[in-house]
Amino acid sequence: MKYGLFFFIVVLASTSFKNPEATADTYVIVVDKSDNTLQVFEDDECLVTYPVVFGTWDKSDKLMEGDKRTPEGAYKIIHKKPHNKWSKFMLIDYPNKEDQEKFEQRKRDGIIPKHARIGGNIGIHGTWPREDFAIDYKQQWTEGCISTKNKFVEKLYTVIPNGTKVVIQQ
Repeated sequence: MKYGLFFFIVVLASTSFKNPEATADTYVIVVDKSDNTLQVFEDDECLVTYPVVFGTWDKSDKLMEGDKRTPEGAYKIIHKKPHNKWSKFMLIDYPNKEDQEKFEQRKRDGIIPKHARIGGNIGIHGTWPREDFAIDYKQQWTEGCISTKNKFVEKLYTVIPNGTKVVIQQ
């Protein structure tokens, strides 16, 4: 499923992007790797669009641990925690069953080495302190995670419940 995209960044006032009764089904986060955007939807309405960066300019699907690519598919936020380097960290459930199946098939097809590992610990997080410019300059610096400005990840962290669906696409 491909959601509509905007060519500008929308940052809504803090009161307009918070549903006090939000559950895991209230919001859907859509990360579009080709546009370097993260959008939050509620009932098919885009509430906010944030700029993001990844680990590499290669926007293809993650193949294995260490390739710095961001996986593609449907995930859920499974854990949130403050992070001493990147403000906040929202862990997704990568690798899931579909990722594991793709990984094993790629091994069988010889696309990745037999000894490769699938990796994990992928999530949405901020930047190093005082380095939000990495987002402005689209510096691809993560190990495969999705990084946005600290003020944006802090907002997401307070509003988005565990269990929220995250769709990562090209």
